[in-house]
Amino acid sequence: MHEIIQQKLVEIEKKHEVKILYAVESGSRAWGFPSKDSNWDVRFIYIHPPEWYLAIDPQGIGEKRDVIEEPINDLLDISGWEITKALRLFRKNNPPLVEWLRSDIIYYQKYAFVDTMRSLESDVFYPNSMLYHYLNMAKNNYREYLSGSEVKIKKYFYVLRPILACKWIEKYNMAPPIGFQELLEDIVPESELKNEVNQLLRRKLAGDEFDIEPRIDVINNFVEYEMERLEEYAKSLNITVEDSTEILNKLFRDTLQEDY
Repeated sequence: MHEIIQQKLVEIEKKHEVKILYAVESGSRAWGFPSKDSNWDVRFIYIHPPEWYLAIDPQGIGEKRDVIEEPINDLLDISGWEITKALRLFRKNNPPLVEWLRSDIIYYQKYAFVDTMRSLESDVFYPNSMLYHYLNMAKNNYREYLSGSEVKIKKYFYVLRPILACKWIEKYNMAPPIGFQELLEDIVPESELKNEVNQLLRRKLAGDEFDIEPRIDVINNFVEYEMERLEEYAKSLNITVEDSTEILNKLFRDTLQEDY
């Protein structure tokens, strides 16, 4: 599959006349709990030639789109963000983008661009926005999948992971790791809760097709308590972040010059 993805990235560069700077796996494979039928979620950052930027119409307007999205199929979901879009989102501490930077499954990385972004993470880190992102993800998935007496049990991971990410932010005041297992080992002590979660994880990784089953009270109780507690914690934060625009402008210019 790695070779197929590599070839697809080359095709995208030629078709759209861009250069890809960074491409990674995101989603359940990167998080560490893929199902046997999980597709491959590839995300990338790309840059245009200088003349594309030297125009009276700004990027992202009209025909100058700042995203590339390939048709999704059962095997592959691949899309990317133009570099200035990515850097604007990075300035806002966008959690999905920060997760891309933490992915262990890297398909392509060019020059020092991404390493420089990683070195600037502490300059843009804003716990308020990141906490609300993960907390809202947990609440929405809980309402949709886990609020009844019988639940879509494999969806526990799509609630537990953002809850553990919030608790990591609270504990360390930094962006969480992408891997579920690392979050679980650090945040949850040895307990009935951890045993139940590990049992579910083993089943999921083994390809066990389980869907509607009785809810697991020890997990639901943990999730419900933490969602309420973390909501209050997020409200209590009052943090400001210095404007990183000039630093990111320089990174964009340096990358453009290096590539072209």
